[in-house]
Amino acid sequence: MRRNTLRTVAIVVFLLVTFFYLSPLVLPKTYDKTTNTEKIKKPFTFWTEKLLKLGLDLRGGMEINLYVDLSEIHTETERKDAVKAAVEVIQNRIDQFGVAEPSIQTVGEDKIVVQLPGLRDFSRAKDLIGKTALLEFKLVATADETQRVIEQLDLWLSQNYQNYPFLNVLNDADFKDDEILKTDTEEETDKIEWHQEIMSYLVNSGVQSMTVSHENKTLLRQLLKDEAFKNALVERGFQILPNKENLINPKADLELYVLYPTASLTGSYLTNAETRMGGQGDFMNANKPYVSLKFNREGSRMFERVTAQNLKRRLAIVLDDVVYVAPVIQDRIRGGEAQITGSFTLEECNDLVIVLKAGNLPAPVEIGEERIVGPSLGSDSIKQGAKAVVIAVVLVMIFMVIYYKLSGIISVIALFLKIGFIFAALTYFEATLTLPGIAGIILTIGMAVDANVLIFERIKEELKVGKTVRNSIDAGFSRAIITIVDANITTLITAAVLYQFGSGSVRGFAVTLTIGILASMFTAILVSRAIFDTFVSNKNRDTLSI
Repeated sequence: MRRNTLRTVAIVVFLLVTFFYLSPLVLPKTYDKTTNTEKIKKPFTFWTEKLLKLGLDLRGGMEINLYVDLSEIHTETERKDAVKAAVEVIQNRIDQFGVAEPSIQTVGEDKIVVQLPGLRDFSRAKDLIGKTALLEFKLVATADETQRVIEQLDLWLSQNYQNYPFLNVLNDADFKDDEILKTDTEEETDKIEWHQEIMSYLVNSGVQSMTVSHENKTLLRQLLKDEAFKNALVERGFQILPNKENLINPKADLELYVLYPTASLTGSYLTNAETRMGGQGDFMNANKPYVSLKFNREGSRMFERVTAQNLKRRLAIVLDDVVYVAPVIQDRIRGGEAQITGSFTLEECNDLVIVLKAGNLPAPVEIGEERIVGPSLGSDSIKQGAKAVVIAVVLVMIFMVIYYKLSGIISVIALFLKIGFIFAALTYFEATLTLPGIAGIILTIGMAVDANVLIFERIKEELKVGKTVRNSIDAGFSRAIITIVDANITTLITAAVLYQFGSGSVRGFAVTLTIGILASMFTAILVSRAIFDTFVSNKNRDTLSI
């Protein structure tokens, strides 16, 4: 009697838990645009807020495979630490980006797989994840230094122009007729080669800065990426970096800066970064977003010293070799605070803050492969997966009812309870349902009735030897349990191995398979037995429809 009471309590708890965590599937929901997530309208304050998570293949989104460059890291411990640190930095950036339910996993020694279900702004996310976030403060060269560098580069390019065939596009009539190449006599003009003043032709020199026309941007960028060209600059004690691209007007001239290569201050001293809006009293930044920076004590002292020693000089704020702003130092700056201002949108400022606050990647990260799943494809996968589950359940139902008659209906009831429990458990553990996970559910549907088949066949054998219905049911359940448990334990071991050594969708399959196996044993052994005891054994029947 006590055993039956415990069994009843267990079944009631099973049903209540299943109902509680299945309810979010049918309750009305609201969509939060700021966090890109759905929230249920709870009927009571204590009600669960958990929702069934859908994987990338069902919900749509983006998958990015990143590879950490470990070529400069030689010890095994440092290599592992670099990958772990990269995962943490990427996780911080994604969390602040607002992607709901991301998945970040390491595969092998240097691979990081990032899954962002529900994401729509793919290019923004890719740029954000891969940024190295190297923040530097560098002094801008004076006007005389800038002009001298241009002249030196003209000479260097004239001596090495054969290494840059892409510059041959400049060898046209317009370039030859430019005033900078004209001389007093036609004879002297014939002797002048087209490549003598390439740098002077490409850039328009200004006061401590230069601009490049839209037509010549591509050529200039190719030069700036060339290692020999960069080394020639460094040998002369300078570097050239571009200003942030004008997204509002892509055809606008690109501003360039000649900088000292050694940073006066770096982002390693940064303690905080946040987006702010300029007030009405701020003439230059009124109602415009900007990024406010705060340095630690040591960084504050360094920043104060740099500003005090370089009054009326320009100090460029450089992020990942791009100059965001280069203001003139008007006074000594105390307190360790600075601003990054410019023609930024609020979204650009927020992205910049995310990168700065998340920190620098410990090693370079390259994007090796990316996969985008659209929402329509994800919706189609859900429909096809649901269709597969329904077909599997219907076929199993038909077979069980035809072969085992009324007893088959008991197995069908247990099957529905088991499927409900699987989805409830996935919701409770906040696991992610994927297409392989649906495959795992379909597999456990067959395994669920397999336990019932073992029990029913045992009962039929007991009935054939002349035992009563009650005794046959008792014997059938008691003798089949050992076989059921043995068979399912071996499958559980396999699922555990898949989860431990697998990743992504393989783990999703292992999770649903494990939950399905446990639910199958519970429903087949306890729920089915309770139904038999209630509707069959207690009636002292002489026959059993099985």
